[in-house]
Amino acid sequence: MMRILQYAIGLFMATTFLVGLPAQPAQAQTMDDKPRAFLLFHKLEYVPEPAERPVEMEATSWIGGDVNRLWLRGEGETSTVHREGEIEAEALYGRLISPFFDAVAGVRVDRRWGEDPATRGHLAVGLQGLAPYNFEVEPTLYVSDEGNVSAGFAASYHVLFTQRLKLESELETTAALQEVPEWGVGNGVNDLGLGFRLRYEFHRKFAPYVGYDHSWAFGETADFAGGDTSSGAFVFGVRIWR
Repeated sequence: MMRILQYAIGLFMATTFLVGLPAQPAQAQTMDDKPRAFLLFHKLEYVPEPAERPVEMEATSWIGGDVNRLWLRGEGETSTVHREGEIEAEALYGRLISPFFDAVAGVRVDRRWGEDPATRGHLAVGLQGLAPYNFEVEPTLYVSDEGNVSAGFAASYHVLFTQRLKLESELETTAALQEVPEWGVGNGVNDLGLGFRLRYEFHRKFAPYVGYDHSWAFGETADFAGGDTSSGAFVFGVRIWR
């Protein structure tokens, strides 16, 4: 476990260093600021194992040109058993700072509904793009409307078995400087998640998949969750873009 955690932190530090180097101009690259739009549902999936049997969603959308874009990112889940769920939605201005990286800044809103509904807002600043060895990474720093500071890091990697059969692996981790008990957030490294999804692209825009997610909670975050430090589940879903 410590080796996995050290890998996640090391990958975060290496990415931050690499994208902080002065950007080199792309050779023979043509910029086009004609407005375009893109929408990708990374995940539309059902998780049958937990008691809540949730439906989960993760999506990214942008509108703009090659240099300046408005990014919309969101993820959430809702129970199919009870009227409860949660969602995180981000609206970010993004600007290309190197051939493979955008700097982003904007806001994030968290909303939870059910027995204990709540809403909170954040300012967000970060990076997103393609790191060496084709890792897609998203390090982001957040400051909540209560002044609480946290950070998130996500990395994914694709393996192509054929032109249609692909395996996507994903790593996510979060950390916080202050504990926020009402949101189940502890001080320090909060959690670590690993996921694997094998998809078959019947069409580039439509790909059903099966996968497995496993997550670990640490320290106070595990205490807030009732002592549950590890959980895993198989998932079934579809990836769609337009």
